[in-house]
Amino acid sequence: MDHLPKHRRSPWHAGEKVLQELHGVSERMEVLGQKVIRDHMPDQHREFYQQLPFMIAGAVDEQQRPWATLLEGPEGFATSPDPQHLLLGTQPDSQDPAAAGLQPGKSIGLLGIELHTRRRNRINGVIQKVSADGIAVVVEHSYGNCPKYIQTRSYQRVQVQPNDRPPRQDFTDLNARATDIIRAADTFFIASYFDHDQHNRSVDVSHRGGRAGFVKVEGNRLTIPDYAGNLFFNTLGNLQANPVAGLLFVDFANGDILQLTGRTELILAGPLVNAFEGAERLWTLDVTQAVLRPAAVALRWEFHDYAPTSLATGTWAKANEKLLQNEKRRQWQQWRVMQVQQESKDIRSFVIQPLDNAQVAFTPGQHVPVRLQPNGDEPPLIRTYSVSSAPSDGHIRISVKAQGPASHHLHNNVQVGDLLEVRPPMGSFTLKEEAERPVVLIAAGVGITPLLSMFRELAAQHQQHKQRHVHLFQSARTLEDLPFQTELKALQQRDPKRLHIHRALSSPGAEAIAGRDFDISGRLDFSQVKARLPLDDYDFYLCGPGGFIQGMYDGLRALNIADERIHAEAFGPSTLRRLAAEAFPPLVQLPAASAPVPVYFESSAKEARWTPGSGSLLELAESRGLSPDFSCRGGSCGTCRTKLVSGNVHYPNPPAEMPEDGGVLICCAVPAEHANGIQPLVLDL
Repeated sequence: MDHLPKHRRSPWHAGEKVLQELHGVSERMEVLGQKVIRDHMPDQHREFYQQLPFMIAGAVDEQQRPWATLLEGPEGFATSPDPQHLLLGTQPDSQDPAAAGLQPGKSIGLLGIELHTRRRNRINGVIQKVSADGIAVVVEHSYGNCPKYIQTRSYQRVQVQPNDRPPRQDFTDLNARATDIIRAADTFFIASYFDHDQHNRSVDVSHRGGRAGFVKVEGNRLTIPDYAGNLFFNTLGNLQANPVAGLLFVDFANGDILQLTGRTELILAGPLVNAFEGAERLWTLDVTQAVLRPAAVALRWEFHDYAPTSLATGTWAKANEKLLQNEKRRQWQQWRVMQVQQESKDIRSFVIQPLDNAQVAFTPGQHVPVRLQPNGDEPPLIRTYSVSSAPSDGHIRISVKAQGPASHHLHNNVQVGDLLEVRPPMGSFTLKEEAERPVVLIAAGVGITPLLSMFRELAAQHQQHKQRHVHLFQSARTLEDLPFQTELKALQQRDPKRLHIHRALSSPGAEAIAGRDFDISGRLDFSQVKARLPLDDYDFYLCGPGGFIQGMYDGLRALNIADERIHAEAFGPSTLRRLAAEAFPPLVQLPAASAPVPVYFESSAKEARWTPGSGSLLELAESRGLSPDFSCRGGSCGTCRTKLVSGNVHYPNPPAEMPEDGGVLICCAVPAEHANGIQPLVLDL
């Protein structure tokens, strides 16, 4: 940067720096800002402004309220006699609430934007003079912006007589017309400002775009997603330091102008942010004053295309649907058992469906949480069982091995027609269906269930002419322990050239015939997998006991198979130890608490008492009637991540990847014992 105004030692003010530091880019932005933010307009910007039929301005009125407005004129109404000055050959409209701020000595923000080319450049400056010639601006800052989120529109000018314009409408509560304009908008402009001291102010105005419907209206509150940008945080930095803003919505079809001013709030994280596709944060505006100026401009625009970046974002309708789905996933639902099938000596399948017969979307590899209460006097048992059917089957089938009180209850007591309490399928161990590489599925024991779902879906894709070679390795102890034998044979017959099954029995017995009932005698290990795979570029999916998975994973990594090509889910207390590119130091953590610890669930205003040996924090929350999100219950998926408000936790079996600071994987964590003794644990749950 050539030089800064006397009141600026950095290209960024305190509000911008807070957000840049929060995102870890402050040092980079300090260097970049010095390069790209100028104290003058380059010639290409000056030429650009002179070809525009309008510019967007930001100003502050006598009540210190920011307003954004549109200043128009014939092409060439904006001229630049030199790189430090810009003259706008137009007069402020007397009906414009921004007019009070468009006076000599006032700070101004300007945005030149050309919708049909998606070009835009910005200026911060001070109004030097307002005369019959127009508004003369002295430039303090000048810089370019990228074309992200700008919808392409062409324009034409219509004849509008100033005396024919209806009077402006002022209101403090958004009416139906204002609400309709906002909800239909795919574009708006925002003015904000920052006071460096009592004599120096910077006013900024910028563009925001997205799909129509990206601004939510609830009464007088607007909620707006903030997408990936240049990380300058000019606008949000202003709002961080000075939470007021002025918004401008243009009805491009008829020239109506809606101007709003009010107070803002930043929402940097949370369920709403996660639900809105493309949003990295949100902010709100509580409208305190609104002005509607019918036919305020003589320009009319025709929509052509969304910006590619806008198409990658969502709408509030979709976000609300996702929130409802997430809420539904947290609720227990009653599903009916439609079919029961014995698959092997100790594995039984249950076809289940919602009472309303609704289709349930899921991805191959996911599982279903089930809540059972075998004994009415005891707390319910919550377990997750893999879905063994495929989405193409049109139904949900879980397959359960009898190996504990919950699964034995299912085997011994649940019949067709009974009701089960379940949550919809969830989990991140899923088939990457967009890939085209051949697939290797390696399962031990009941680990076959999620891989069977994948195998069924891949077999269905073969019939749809998406033909990938698939190798399924299945291992069990004896033939009667080997589930889905008939089903797998039938699937393989659909395309025996591309669907391959390799069965291993560690104790085949006399009744099992090699070549007919199994292919590998003895425990399945990596050397046997390697020997049967033709040389190719595979994606691998592993499921089984921890030791089995670890051995397979280590063997694959020894062959330089990329870590991201190996997808794994281990059952039992073990988690997969992945090999990082760089060795990490051993985890240092406080020991587990050796005495009872009070645990407070802040958001739900509930409390509980954890005792040694009583289980995880997830189990404690469930015992108090809470329904936290979870999936693997082993620390491998991150679904149960919860904010730690205060206190400390310990991981008896540390997860493969620790959560970020301030987060806890409650499915595998317990309270920790602090050096100063037992301290309460507070979770945002």
